[in-house]
Amino acid sequence: MFGMYGKVLAKTGQHDATVGILLEAARLLTPLAGCLMYVVNVVPAEPDAVWVTEIWSSEADHDALLKMDSVMALLAKARPLIAGFESVRLVPVGGKGLPAA
Repeated sequence: MFGMYGKVLAKTGQHDATVGILLEAARLLTPLAGCLMYVVNVVPAEPDAVWVTEIWSSEADHDALLKMDSVMALLAKARPLIAGFESVRLVPVGGKGLPAA
């Protein structure tokens, strides 16, 4: 499995629009069997931060999403709203809701 925590820093005043685009991304990923989890989170103490938790069957499944026209269109829509991005790559080893590694 492959996982990632992503922290998206929205430009001032663009938090809600950024959240909306990330939730739209979640809807696009729903039918993909390789996407096990894509959760959009907000942090009350960080008004411009949006965290995304992703779990994929494999890193190749994650990389394939970056070739989808619909995802690329969403990224283009999001870029002007985003001030920065940080990510942490993970190797999920199991837990509630995940298949056995």
